Amino acid sequence: MTSYQVIEWGEPLERRDYPTPDPQGTEVLVEVQACGVCHSDLHIHTGYFDMGGGRKRVLADLGVELPLTLGHEPVGTVAAVGPEVDDPAAAGVPIGAPRVVWPWVGCRQCAACLREEDILCERGRYLGARVDGGYSDYLLVPHPRYLQPYDGIEADAAATYACAGITGYAAVKRALTTNPEDSGTLGRIGPGDTLLLVGAGGVGLSALRVARAITDARIVVADISAEKRALAEANGADATIDTSDPEAGRQLKAQSGAGVAASVDFVGMQETSRVALDSLRRGGTHVVVGLFGGELKVSVADYIYGLLAIRGSHLGTPQDLAELIELRRDGRIEPPPIARRPLAEVNDVFAELHSGSIDGRVVVVP
Repeated sequence: MTSYQVIEWGEPLERRDYPTPDPQGTEVLVEVQACGVCHSDLHIHTGYFDMGGGRKRVLADLGVELPLTLGHEPVGTVAAVGPEVDDPAAAGVPIGAPRVVWPWVGCRQCAACLREEDILCERGRYLGARVDGGYSDYLLVPHPRYLQPYDGIEADAAATYACAGITGYAAVKRALTTNPEDSGTLGRIGPGDTLLLVGAGGVGLSALRVARAITDARIVVADISAEKRALAEANGADATIDTSDPEAGRQLKAQSGAGVAASVDFVGMQETSRVALDSLRRGGTHVVVGLFGGELKVSVADYIYGLLAIRGSHLGTPQDLAELIELRRDGRIEPPPIARRPLAEVNDVFAELHSGSIDGRVVVVP
């Protein structure tokens, strides 16, 4: 088994060869066919996430050990199952079946995990982020329930849906939700309303395609880059605005009547969320997704008198992944532009992603 691993935080990934593992217990061994390269990989590669205000979320403090194989957007085929998987076909993992991996595995012991709400786990064992992932030709998945069929859609698209896709989808669902406690109820925003999406990178563009499919609202995309704004318009945005303009939010509010019904920030900077908050109508919802490392400062009075809802959105559930696959299967969304690169070039891909020179998504192929 060949893997590309972090040996020292921040240093180039190194190729390492190991014996191919035998699955134990309920584990499933997946032969990786492709793995998406996500912007979060750059943060994981450094060994920490910038939490803003000088705070860092250090992976070593969370129990992450090196060497670590990155890659949390893998697709592959079932190669073997552990002895506790009595009937692989009944468990949904027949040998040779193509499957996409939902990587956000919890500790599988806490109350949240026992409710199958792994993304609420405080001790997550995320594949490719805290334990070994898909920058390899084989991957161990703890249980069949973390594997989903993707028949009827492209394998590369399914890979990118495992993180960027469901992150954008879940955030848009939260922005459109009538009841903040029920992310499955859509419809609060109608044809006469405006939805603002801030950031036209890979996740933002995925969210734009989803929003176009599930709401009739007018969709405005904000970005500092003229090229990315043009890309957003080509992918269905009704209008775009420049986030470098400090008056952009207020101008959008004036143009949209009472203001924007909901906004989603895929960047996560004070400046980007400020544009969104300045644009919101009374009773509006702002959803923050981006992990750029900024802080969000909000006037308490504006928050109260504006009846604003500010929500965090992180990742998505297996159900979100299934719904997203179904949207693609039905032809309601198109996949992002995806380039295929050899896994051996992953360090070059990291450099290009860091420089911002990649449009769309990249999957690396063992």
